[in-house]
Amino acid sequence: MKKLFLTASVAGILLFNSCSTVPLTGRSRFDLVSNEQVLPMAFQAYSTFLTENKTTVLPASNAQALKVKTVGSRLITAVKSYMNSNNYGNLIADYQWEVNVVQNNEKNAWCMPGGKIVVYTGILPVTQDDAGLATVMGHEIAHAIAGHSAERMSQEMVAQGIGAAAGVALSKNPKTQSIFNTLYGVGTPVAMLKFSRNQELEADRLGLIFMAMAGYNPQNATSFWNRMSAASAGAQKPAEFLSTHPSDATRIAQIQKYLPEAQQYYKKK
Repeated sequence: MKKLFLTASVAGILLFNSCSTVPLTGRSRFDLVSNEQVLPMAFQAYSTFLTENKTTVLPASNAQALKVKTVGSRLITAVKSYMNSNNYGNLIADYQWEVNVVQNNEKNAWCMPGGKIVVYTGILPVTQDDAGLATVMGHEIAHAIAGHSAERMSQEMVAQGIGAAAGVALSKNPKTQSIFNTLYGVGTPVAMLKFSRNQELEADRLGLIFMAMAGYNPQNATSFWNRMSAASAGAQKPAEFLSTHPSDATRIAQIQKYLPEAQQYYKKK
């Protein structure tokens, strides 16, 4: 009983002392790991991914890559402007933004902590236009800005009884490295970050705001998700991009609720 009480007390102290606030939404999140600890792991994983897929990474001169990078640049500029002007600049101070496009039929895209973004060509026929791309990329960038990866990693570390100290390289701990690899899909053919349904909906909300800040009408998001739903209809398994996401009906209903808020940030460019 004493051991159980002590464990619960330690967990309570960790929870109390390891909380931060998600920009824009104001939600309190559990952060046991810092950018200083998780970003080197993300940068290394991203570098390894690009090396392993170097034959399918499209050159910057490619028309599809140019289109994705242009949308990505506008989103990144908007996010940096918001974060720096609202006292959140420290959260992205060590980000090393990068956008790459990979020739792969999977309908997929992701953004690692630190701003490391990949878009698969398989999702481009569904995004169709710049607003569709902004919907996808804004959503993925939102995961990074909201600290969802560190939050999920922190939760797993507590569940496995693993602590973290400031300045400690988590990559040197086999257990934390294993958690990181599992959450990020490291070592699998298609990388995919594993987030909870609530985190996915929060990323939808933030993503709508980010695309609006970048000059893309957030009302176009529902059209993209309808196309994504149709593209995955009848498949034996959902597209990777949808595999851990809320149901189509839930997502679209929530997005419609978020639109009035996002619309306030929209200025056509």
